[in-house]
Amino acid sequence: MDTALGMRPEAARYAETVLTPPVTPKQPTERTHHGDTVVDDYEWLRAKEDPAVLAHLHEENAYTKARTEKLGLLQEQIFEEIKNRTQETDLSVPRREGDWWYYTRTVEGSQYGIHCRAPISGPDDWTPPVLEGDASVLPGEQVLLDDNAEADGQDFYSLGSFDVSTDGSTLLYATDLEGDERYTIRLRSLAPDAAGDEFADVIPNTSSGALFDPSGRYLFYATVDDAWRPDTIWRHEIGTPQSADVSVFHEPDERFWIGVGLTRSRQYLVIEAGSNVTTEIHLLPASDPTGEFSVVWPRVDGVEYDVEHAIVNGHDRLLIVHNDGAVNFELVSVAASDPQGDRRMLLPHDPAVRLESVDAFRDFVSVEYRRDGLPRVAVARIPDATHDDALHELGWDEPLFAVGTGSNPEWTQPTLRLGYTSFVTPSTVYDYVVATGERRLLKQQPVLGHYDASLFEQRREWATAADGTRIPISLVYRRDLVTPGEPAPTLLYGYGSYEHSIDPGFGIPRLSLLDRGMIFAVAHVRGGGEMGRLWYEHGKKLHKRNTFTDFVDATKHLIEAGYTTPSKLVAQGGSAGGLLMGAVANLAPKYFSGILAEVPFVDPLTSILDPSLPLTVIEWDEWGNPLDDEEVYHYMKSYSPVENVHEVHYPRILAVTSLNDTRVLYVEPAKWVARLREVGADALLKIEMAAGHGGVSGRYSAWRERAFAYAWVIDAAGAHPSGE
Repeated sequence: MDTALGMRPEAARYAETVLTPPVTPKQPTERTHHGDTVVDDYEWLRAKEDPAVLAHLHEENAYTKARTEKLGLLQEQIFEEIKNRTQETDLSVPRREGDWWYYTRTVEGSQYGIHCRAPISGPDDWTPPVLEGDASVLPGEQVLLDDNAEADGQDFYSLGSFDVSTDGSTLLYATDLEGDERYTIRLRSLAPDAAGDEFADVIPNTSSGALFDPSGRYLFYATVDDAWRPDTIWRHEIGTPQSADVSVFHEPDERFWIGVGLTRSRQYLVIEAGSNVTTEIHLLPASDPTGEFSVVWPRVDGVEYDVEHAIVNGHDRLLIVHNDGAVNFELVSVAASDPQGDRRMLLPHDPAVRLESVDAFRDFVSVEYRRDGLPRVAVARIPDATHDDALHELGWDEPLFAVGTGSNPEWTQPTLRLGYTSFVTPSTVYDYVVATGERRLLKQQPVLGHYDASLFEQRREWATAADGTRIPISLVYRRDLVTPGEPAPTLLYGYGSYEHSIDPGFGIPRLSLLDRGMIFAVAHVRGGGEMGRLWYEHGKKLHKRNTFTDFVDATKHLIEAGYTTPSKLVAQGGSAGGLLMGAVANLAPKYFSGILAEVPFVDPLTSILDPSLPLTVIEWDEWGNPLDDEEVYHYMKSYSPVENVHEVHYPRILAVTSLNDTRVLYVEPAKWVARLREVGADALLKIEMAAGHGGVSGRYSAWRERAFAYAWVIDAAGAHPSGE
């Protein structure tokens, strides 16, 4: 079997002899809403278990393989470049939790990580250990879970929940072997006299996010409803059958997902129920795990909030980031014993700053926020008689960057773990010493070979939308291979949904594009969160078309500024960004030589009209409810990629999807490609037959898939295939 395309032998023989697209039979079905009847010729492809559907998908894979066979050498070259630049045997920066340093290491030739721990040297040991000399493991290492062993013999493997009991004696882990994001929880002993022994407790069909309570006697986990929405939190007593588990919280509103957690102080268990626009959080003292959860603030439609437990001058406080009357959010403090009582203002609303989160520790708090399109981190010490609570922002030297807090599990830690990167700076881990302001560089992602950051330029451009809005565009390229004003092959990425920001970040695979003289650019379109909450609000529901027109306006700007030309420009987006790709393909096909759409949400109206499908009802807060609202129905129909394919010269299109994806079903790109071919478009469909929304599992498999996509991009953009 060809693992990249999941082919049967007969499909492979088909690819060798046939270079015409598979014929997608038409089986018309009608859909009527608000007096509008739509005939869908390809809805039959939704029947995932139908042998005819599977046969068609295999034929699509065979055709794609045949059409891209000429790129095989380039794909292999890019794969080797990624592999040769990556330090395959490596160790993550250990994080301290309890009496142990926890970390993950990788071994050359192995697809997956190995999760380990090593003992701390004493209670004041806050300096992460490093490998000494030729050592391959840390002193005292204990392997907790080897993902390679768990994945052996499986076509797909994903680790979900991973937690260790407070006393360090038991491991909780959950795995998905299909790609459908449904996990089976297992428990494993870590005690010296029984290390590796599996418990009888096995809990299938859970969501991610399971954890122990601090006593280690109970675990809490979530299950899903028929639409695969996490809707119930359960308490399981270790050593008892699953049939005895207790439902501690059920969410009947189909717009809400739920999850369970534990405050860093380990004093409260937390259940969060959230839709795209509304939050409700419940707390339970961790000392009483069988007690009743109580609500912090009752839900109010459109009000989102997040809760962090802090202790100030001996008093339990809840720090709450919320948008109740504060569009860009503000930070308040309330008494833990009376959270609906008086609110003490800590950080008031700022129209120029989007406040995102707060983390509380025994001696300090950290705050993450966004200003001028970039993320920021600031730190304040808990006030006492010797110092105040002034907030200090951490500064960085580069014009474009991304920074955020990393893994910080310990309540008493004196340092704040930070992650930093940019388009030219590999991922870097720091410990910030709060008492002194010192930044300790712990590790920077190795880039093997001769990577020289000074060869690369990163910069910000601004496009102007039709309504006068300025759209930021981030770019990176090699100074010696690209001259601004002389058009170069370009890959323009976009997303623009769910207030998700696409921040500058380093990527080893991207070097294979940049070394071939390509520009990589990101259009920070409305619907994302880069420029604050209103940036998101102005790119959703009945403003969604702004996302698409912003991308087109960013495209025009790059062309008019001389960075590229339509014959050298490829667009890329995935998931909701795949919707963006389908929309701009219809709106402005003349500006692109190729479009790469990954797990693309290109049949949104059909999906959002069906509340029985996974994720549909919760999505109404993002897109509107076309089932009940006629205006929303016609608005969505006006931009739905599948429903707006028309007679025009489309750029080359590659759609990549996965058979077991539960977030964006494979049927959407399958239907889209069939519609595109009706009007003569050169469209390819690639289906991973054993994967989910995130694509294939295993790092080498993922590198091969990225190499395949980038080989196609290089060819579509007309870049030089050999690079330097």
